[in-house]
Amino acid sequence: MRVRLIGTAAAVALLASSTLTLAQTSAPKKPLGKLTCEEFLAYEDTFKPKVVYWAVAYGKGGKAETAVLDVEGTDKVIPVIIEKCKAAPKASFLKTVKSESGKK
Repeated sequence: MRVRLIGTAAAVALLASSTLTLAQTSAPKKPLGKLTCEEFLAYEDTFKPKVVYWAVAYGKGGKAETAVLDVEGTDKVIPVIIEKCKAAPKASFLKTVKSESGKK
């Protein structure tokens, strides 16, 4: 129950804005729907899970698709998403995440 609450709070906090913003990295600032795998891989390793959480909950128009985020399940697919992005850097990051997160 506690993991779900933390996951929900994290999803809400991450979805508060429709553009990723990072002060401490030189990674591109772009709407999530237009982010490529190559751009995702440019983020710091500590930030990548947060971007994946956001993408899993991301819906049309940047609104949350789900109120509850399965943090444990999502954590399991993060390494797979990173490998898929390395294999196809020009691919859509959001499509990659949606494809892999649907397999959990």
